[in-house]
Amino acid sequence: MFREVVIGLGNNPLVENVVKRYGMQMGASRFVAGRTLPDAVRVIQDINRQGVMVTLDHLGESVKNRTEAVQAKESYLAMLDVIKQKELNANVSLKLTMMGLALDEDLARRHLAEIVQKAAETDNFVRIDMEDSPYTEVTLRLYEEMWDAYAPHVGVVLQAYLYRTLDDLKRLSTPPRNFRIVKGAYMEPVAVAFPNKADVDENYYRLVTTSLELGNYTAIATHDEALIGRILQFIHNAAIPRDQFEFQMLYGVKFSVLKSLAREGYRTRVYVPYGEDWYAYYVRRIAERPANLLFFMRALADRR
Repeated sequence: MFREVVIGLGNNPLVENVVKRYGMQMGASRFVAGRTLPDAVRVIQDINRQGVMVTLDHLGESVKNRTEAVQAKESYLAMLDVIKQKELNANVSLKLTMMGLALDEDLARRHLAEIVQKAAETDNFVRIDMEDSPYTEVTLRLYEEMWDAYAPHVGVVLQAYLYRTLDDLKRLSTPPRNFRIVKGAYMEPVAVAFPNKADVDENYYRLVTTSLELGNYTAIATHDEALIGRILQFIHNAAIPRDQFEFQMLYGVKFSVLKSLAREGYRTRVYVPYGEDWYAYYVRRIAERPANLLFFMRALADRR
């Protein structure tokens, strides 16, 4: 219910104007590593010094025209160049609607292919983020095309709150591939997604353990410490090698937990977003946890 209310309010133009006016100063900077690529590079260098890897995301989704889609594609080519030049321990994550998917599937396909080819040339990796359910099928289709052409330099995200995901995982795991598994942050109808958190959590555990059993490289992307504990117990009991998985968390959330896992010898990675178009991402972070909204409201009240 809280998430529904926050996302609904986030779509209100008045709320959007207020948050955009104060958001970066009043809390968004906790979750967003600045507005520019140099801002993000400084954050990545600090994270890398602490023994943690990064996946870098240029924020934006559902571009309005082809020019914006081309600009987004060029930004990712530049990101891959900078990662190589600066010798950062980082790869990139992208949304296909930022590549123009909502405008033209072929346009998004061409842009994605350019980026994944660049990743292959620079010995890097592209993670295709999963968006809301109307894009699930086409996202997986384009991912499969890129895998066939550029494996192992591309992976995709699978969402635990969708009923279909276990079937997708099993279908896509021959041969073993590279998946990031998340719970899911969009509002979805009961027709396609588990409405209850307990069911999502249980499906998340099922997806991670199944992925590992099938031999996939699995990015375990959750801040849920109870789930992490269960998964670690499974990993120990099943003797899963440590080079077959990594733990991932969002920038600004429970970094101390991730550092603790890194000190124990596990692979760890932070999802680091940057860019001017941070509003939709920030609303989803607020919707995930009431404390994030309270933090923003207190900061806004203090400013006024």
